[in-house]
Amino acid sequence: MTDGTRSERPDETPRVVGADRVLAILVELARLPGGASLDDLSRIARSPKPTVHRALASLRSAGLADQDSPGHYVLGDEFLRLAFAHHEARPDHVRVQPVLDALTARYGETTHYAVLDGHDVVYRAKVDPPTGGVRLTSTIGGRNAAHATGVGKALLAMTLPDDEAVREWVGDRTLDARTPATLTSADALAADLAVVRARGWAVDDEENEPGIVCIAIPVYLVSPTVPSGAISVSALRFRTPLATLEAEVPAILRDLADAHLGKDS
Repeated sequence: MTDGTRSERPDETPRVVGADRVLAILVELARLPGGASLDDLSRIARSPKPTVHRALASLRSAGLADQDSPGHYVLGDEFLRLAFAHHEARPDHVRVQPVLDALTARYGETTHYAVLDGHDVVYRAKVDPPTGGVRLTSTIGGRNAAHATGVGKALLAMTLPDDEAVREWVGDRTLDARTPATLTSADALAADLAVVRARGWAVDDEENEPGIVCIAIPVYLVSPTVPSGAISVSALRFRTPLATLEAEVPAILRDLADAHLGKDS
């Protein structure tokens, strides 16, 4: 005697597994901006080469992957078209972009807009200065550890109401030390977030990348009290010390208020 549902769709499980494999290869390929060979993807995904090759064939047929040279695979034009069309359609991107453009033009430094996603921040927008600015490793759609970034700490401080909530958020994890300055204990992070919570903005003092400092301020796109994300201005310490950026916070807060992105604005 067999289950009626299974008898109608005997191939249901293999299809789900196959789809999972295709998606896994797509995710791995998206993490490699320069592309990868079949051998590389097989090793990274820990899957046999025939399995990876079949997944790549499916992705290529959909335009989500392509070959830029024999045996070397990159993201396809259709993937990029869908990704950027989705990104451009986000209302938060549309509203924040003019502020980022203005800040980058004023300070000649890189600006970001990021949102909190679990233990990470995800960058939704980034503006680099046309000349003279440092090119940071951050990318639109990329992630960084929330505890090591200014945008992350700005959002964590407003999301986690007290020290106990911070310790629960950390749990039994070991916080990654991105640099010697990264806060890696729950107590150190809780103390820093208490300062952020009190003044309303955060700093990254070479905690995510050596030599890079930044200020970060929450923005309020939907709720006047719950931040939807945070913006940051990042700079090389030797050229723009952290104290110089901190002195600009009142001006940036006025910009956010004028754009109706500030708290209670």
